[in-house]
Amino acid sequence: MLYNVYIGTNEATIAHMRGVVNGMFIPASTFADAVQAIEHIRERYNTSVLYEATRQTVEDCGRIAALHERFPRVYLILVTSRISDEQLASYQQAGIHNVFSPDVSPQTVKTVEDYLNLRHEQKFEEFSRRHRDVLHMFRLPLWKRAFDIVFACIALLLLSPLFIGTAIAIRLESKGQVIYKAKRAGSNYQIFDFYKFRSMYTDADKHLKEYSALNQYRTENADAARQPSQASPLDRIEQVTEAETPVLVSDDYIIPEREYLQQRKEQQTHAFVKIENDPRITRVGRFIRKYSIDELPQLFNILKGDMSVVGNRPLPLYEAELLTNDNYAERFMAPAGLTGLWQVEKRGDSGRMSAEERNQLDIRYARQFSFEMDLKILLKTFTAFIQKENV
Repeated sequence: MLYNVYIGTNEATIAHMRGVVNGMFIPASTFADAVQAIEHIRERYNTSVLYEATRQTVEDCGRIAALHERFPRVYLILVTSRISDEQLASYQQAGIHNVFSPDVSPQTVKTVEDYLNLRHEQKFEEFSRRHRDVLHMFRLPLWKRAFDIVFACIALLLLSPLFIGTAIAIRLESKGQVIYKAKRAGSNYQIFDFYKFRSMYTDADKHLKEYSALNQYRTENADAARQPSQASPLDRIEQVTEAETPVLVSDDYIIPEREYLQQRKEQQTHAFVKIENDPRITRVGRFIRKYSIDELPQLFNILKGDMSVVGNRPLPLYEAELLTNDNYAERFMAPAGLTGLWQVEKRGDSGRMSAEERNQLDIRYARQFSFEMDLKILLKTFTAFIQKENV
């Protein structure tokens, strides 16, 4: 999905932009509102910010530079009816990528949106290729592939009435596609389309950040968590002398090394998202999640070779990006699975498990998996289908 955050107050321009852009349109009357809106968007390679120019060019450039510094992946568009060459140079230096007139044509908007979609897809490919290149490629054993095909074919045949009934129930309760499809990173950081029965309302992804306080993995260490600094990296750097700590400088940030390492540690701790009693889930969704029926379309992923019956769960890209260091990359040296070791270890305890425990179980499976181990996990999975907790 494309996200378009508009910063400005001209009602006529806002109405026009709302009519010509595709995807989600988010008007923000203040700079602070815009920053908060962008923070709620996880995938920013397909996000644009339309900044309505004012008469204060210097102030505009300062805000645009702050946006570019804080959100380097976001595509910045200046909205103005007239601009001089000198002003354009200043805006471009601040970080502006493009300029729209207030009455920009739908064709011009579509050209930019096509570019953003292409950039987003290339990000997936680049991420997958970059991390596969630094690893020895994992090869699925022949016995495991043969078992996957036989198991998936038999399961699809036996469960076809359940597939039909579930699809009808989902469509009767809420609008939208029956099958939810999303990008996931599997073994070797390979990106593929991941299938599930839709268990949430169709706009659930837009509201994920609103419920971040309910995230089990984020709240487990709430007492130790610290608030992120709102100051600019340039402001923070002035408070740290060279003698105190090394400084990291890149195209995207200037930051003390110890602060960067602390931020990365916190991000890895909260890499996984799991919300107990999630209000975004439909009534049918709660039922199919309780009995793991929502996972059944992944049998088609297994037939395609994207996944295996037993393995480590494939992750969304924003989660996989936080697990690329030497401590966690090994979890991707195993098949992506419909079920796995951590699912059967603590699923009966409302799914409560720290992110570190989950990572270590994934790594353990990658190192030790065998036909006997897969059978044990599969048998435990069947016994875990009937449970009282809403996980």
